Amino acid sequence: MFRKIRDNLWGVLAFVGLIWVVFAVSFIVDMKPLALQPRSAQGLIGILLMPFLHQDLNHLLGNTVPLTVLLFMLRATRRSPWRIILSLVVGGGVLLWALGRSEKHMGCSVLIYSLAAYLISAGVYERKPLPIAAAVLVTVLYGTLFWGLLPTAGSSVSWEGHLFGALFGAVYAHQTLRRRDSQSERRTEKAPTGGTSMEHTNPSEPAALSPQSPLSQATRDSDSSV
Repeated sequence: MFRKIRDNLWGVLAFVGLIWVVFAVSFIVDMKPLALQPRSAQGLIGILLMPFLHQDLNHLLGNTVPLTVLLFMLRATRRSPWRIILSLVVGGGVLLWALGRSEKHMGCSVLIYSLAAYLISAGVYERKPLPIAAAVLVTVLYGTLFWGLLPTAGSSVSWEGHLFGALFGAVYAHQTLRRRDSQSERRTEKAPTGGTSMEHTNPSEPAALSPQSPLSQATRDSDSSV
């Protein structure tokens, strides 16, 4: 158990550490042209790179702790966390690129809102102890994230990115988890419920000999003749 926790933590720290490395490089190379810019061909690359780009140190510090906590919860409760992360990054980014304001968007807050919505929805749909505990913990720790979904968050805040990220996280959980439950239920319904009858069920008794056919009797007679 402790080894699994350690492995999950190292994976999360490696991902967050990469974000910090990119931020350090941004002091040498201007990364802003790589930001997501809605309805711009050049801004398409920002769909994947936006989580790694930040405006300043305060922006990065504000995102580091919630991202680390949510990523650890995801890794602790999901078998394929990196596939989910990639889906959330792409899905939320595409919505923001298609419907967001015509400004440059950067930061991992879209991913943060996607993760929070996904974990809460997973607890609702699966109704298992671990996902429910994660959903409750996310709600308690980051319930105030709700205010970031509204335009009142400020013109300098990508509130629509938060909104699209949360919407996609909830929809993605609904589509993947509910579909998996439906498939599991169908397999259960198709599984045979009755037992299989067998002629010889008692291993302590010899099996009854099947009657010999004339052909097999003739073959035996011919084998024994001189």
